[in-house]
Amino acid sequence: MIMIPLGVGSATPTAERHLASVALWRDGRVFLFDCGENAQMRMLQAGMKRSKIDYIFITHLDGDHFFGLPGLITTMQLQRRDRPLSIVAPEGIKAFLDATLATIQLDLCFDIVYHEIPLGTEHIVVVTEDEFTVEARKMEHSTYCVGYRFKEADKPGKVNAARATESGITEDAQFKALKNGQDVVLEDGRVVASADIVGKPIVGNVFTYVTDTRFCENAVKLAENATILYHEATFGHNLKDKAEETGHSTAHEAAIVARTANAHRLVIGHFSARYTNPFVLLKEAKEVFDNTWVATELRPIMTDPEQERGIFVPMVALHDRGRPQQRGGFAPRKPYNPNGPRSYGDRPQRPYGDRPQRPYGDRPQRPYGDRPQRPDGDRPQRPYSDRPQRPYGDRPQRPYGDRPQRPYDDRQPRTYDNRPPRTYDDRPPRTYDDRPPRTYDDRPPRPYNPERQFDNRPPRRDYQDNRENREAPREAPRENRDNRDIRDFRDSRQVRENRPITPRNPFDEFDRF
Repeated sequence: MIMIPLGVGSATPTAERHLASVALWRDGRVFLFDCGENAQMRMLQAGMKRSKIDYIFITHLDGDHFFGLPGLITTMQLQRRDRPLSIVAPEGIKAFLDATLATIQLDLCFDIVYHEIPLGTEHIVVVTEDEFTVEARKMEHSTYCVGYRFKEADKPGKVNAARATESGITEDAQFKALKNGQDVVLEDGRVVASADIVGKPIVGNVFTYVTDTRFCENAVKLAENATILYHEATFGHNLKDKAEETGHSTAHEAAIVARTANAHRLVIGHFSARYTNPFVLLKEAKEVFDNTWVATELRPIMTDPEQERGIFVPMVALHDRGRPQQRGGFAPRKPYNPNGPRSYGDRPQRPYGDRPQRPYGDRPQRPYGDRPQRPDGDRPQRPYSDRPQRPYGDRPQRPYGDRPQRPYDDRQPRTYDNRPPRTYDDRPPRTYDDRPPRTYDDRPPRPYNPERQFDNRPPRRDYQDNRENREAPREAPRENRDNRDIRDFRDSRQVRENRPITPRNPFDEFDRF
């Protein structure tokens, strides 16, 4: 059994949260609990096929919990669904869908089987199959709302093959009868009891979906010994009065339900938009019930990770609220890019349980006593007193006055007067008057070439050509073109017909011309 939260928001969607919807996968079948807006898109992003949906369970008729149904049913129609779809919801869902489908004039190619819960029903079993049952109980909300309990059927225990063979069981039919809890009578008249051969039955998993309710007793009954309890945590404990007013629960109350019902795991969701960091609610719930998780959209929660890991891999990046931004707050983790630069945030995360663990006892340990130690007595110690000391006073001191001093006056001063001065008069002066002036008159004249073109310009025409062009007859005005001779039109049409025809783009056909 795999639970995938598709939307964990309440009332209104946000930039990072979608409206309430949870998908439950079991043996290739999908059960959808609530269907908020964009639920079908989130299923596609989670890697789930919408055609695998068998049942849709709606808790109550608030828009944020079932407005995604028309779009999902339309998609199933486009996919040519050929098997019935069962919808379990409070009374009124059939009238809504019939009116919607009649408005858009959609004639479905599959049947919809409605299981409407009469308003005010306290407890009812809505689905009963060989492999599972689903029951609903009334919640305490501003409108009629129910919660659901999905329970797998208990499986028979394992057969002790060695003990069965010793008792005389040899045929497959006899093994099957024992596994089904039936006693087998052998040919010699001996009776082999099923309880002696078959172990204890395996208890089925339980998934409980409780949302949009105050703290109530029916929520505890639905969550009794639940493997996974999905409970709403719309507000924190400091907004308990607002939760009571709007008919919702706090994270603290959700944890009390899990602890009272002896649930194995609590998953909180249906967060208010005011909480940008859901870990505030997680901290509040863990103070009461330690095994509490935060529902992260598209992140699967499995009951048997060894068998179910890898069945669903999200096709989009998950929002990881645990990595803080540089300017405060929390930001989603960057999507993994195998071709991009590797950084800590881009690495694919490997769950802690998947890592091969090496027990501490298997590591070769080197006891401290096995190391070769050098006794302290073997080391040659040289006491400090044995070292020859040279007192400070025994050093020969050279008085400052014994040093030969060189008076400052004995030095040969070096002044600028001792070196031969270099003046500008020693080098021949260079003036601008000595240069031969270069004027434009010294350059050889360039003969004029009328055929030479500059910048690919046409050769310049003389004034006479321009005057002739000016005197050429002008074209008739636009308003007088209709008075031209018919031969002018015939000549112009002949010119157009002689032009080569080319297609406007590679996709045009020549035949259309």
